[in-house]
Amino acid sequence: MDRSIPPGAVILLAFVRTTEVGRDDRASYDVIYANKQGKLRKPLTSMTYGDIIDAQRRWSKNHGSSAAGAYQFMRATLIDLAKANPSISGTDLFRPELQDELGYQLLLRRGYDLFVAGKISPVEFGKRLAQEWASFPVLAPTKGAHRDVPRGSSYYMGDKLNKALVSPEKVEAVLD
Repeated sequence: MDRSIPPGAVILLAFVRTTEVGRDDRASYDVIYANKQGKLRKPLTSMTYGDIIDAQRRWSKNHGSSAAGAYQFMRATLIDLAKANPSISGTDLFRPELQDELGYQLLLRRGYDLFVAGKISPVEFGKRLAQEWASFPVLAPTKGAHRDVPRGSSYYMGDKLNKALVSPEKVEAVLD
């Protein structure tokens, strides 16, 4: 992993990978939604950023989601990350190091620095993580994307697609 990523973020990113794709090994970087990566012509890490963004249109129709890679990046998220990071080129390989850098950018967008500095609570940061990764639970009852959701449920509960895949206690332990 990139040495510029703080150790605490490295631990959290490993937890995200495990929660999102069910593994934390090298193969986690080649996973697409519903583990349908076997239907691809080549692994994600052999594809370019641009190839993946283009292919994600089809994946949404064929697989039910455009989620790709170790952090299950949605197509709109990858497009937005590329706009925010001019150093990213459509010809860059979607290698693990790039995915880790992008995952860290998502942590920062959700307030990682604020959380580490004690400016937002674990409950607030947990909610922000649940807004980014649907497999994460909210840590307190909250208004979700579609309805009020209880502690331990996905922020997206009610969309008939997403559910929390880890307990709130495990998230809290990692955040501690």
